[in-house]
Amino acid sequence: MTRSDATGRIHRLERLAVRLKQDGHCTISDLAREHGVSQRTIARDLALMREQGMPLDADRGRGGGVRLDRKWGVGRLNLDYSEAVDLLISIAVAEQMNSPIFLAGLGSVRRQLAASFSPEKRNRVNRLKSRILIGVTASTYVQADFTSPPPRVVRALHQAFMDQETLRIRYAREDGTASGREIEPHYLLLNYPVWYVLAHDHLRDQPRTFRCDRMLSASRTGTRFHLRPRDDFRSPLTENDAWV
Repeated sequence: MTRSDATGRIHRLERLAVRLKQDGHCTISDLAREHGVSQRTIARDLALMREQGMPLDADRGRGGGVRLDRKWGVGRLNLDYSEAVDLLISIAVAEQMNSPIFLAGLGSVRRQLAASFSPEKRNRVNRLKSRILIGVTASTYVQADFTSPPPRVVRALHQAFMDQETLRIRYAREDGTASGREIEPHYLLLNYPVWYVLAHDHLRDQPRTFRCDRMLSASRTGTRFHLRPRDDFRSPLTENDAWV
């Protein structure tokens, strides 16, 4: 087994334990489909989990399933790099919003996460944080027609932003007119609860601001871009806000 295969199995075992503890009862076929592996692979994983002392119970017969004792602790939390980056940036966003509730321990959590990174990865996270802007709460007028962006759009935007990759989107203007755009997502702005992308628009060849919830579709192009200076994106929308 290669190192990447072993790492993948470790992560799968951890997610299996969490799934079985939360949902109580799952079939092997459900678990195999969820994790994209064969039922035989899941059966081997479950056998290994039993060998490690996890109290797994199985129901025999058609439609039988497997469950993990809810009193059993799942163990330490293991995050891969992208998950840890997301968590660190989310903590930085929460701290910047200055909410007094439940934030007392966030600084400690952030420092522990950052300490687990190599200096190179910490620098990368800091560069990502420097591209996120926290503004004032959106007006009631803006919030009135706000809807959460589709998950597939969020995933494409998230990865394109992290990798500095051009994004092809279909965008609806305020009047409902939709058009195709190719944009460079340089910076993100949160006017809670609305996220904006401060981007270079190839169609107009100039900086533009796009509301994430008005992106009807988004796909990565594979084309990388060089980060432009913050000042290129200064506007009345951003001039009084703070970078994470």
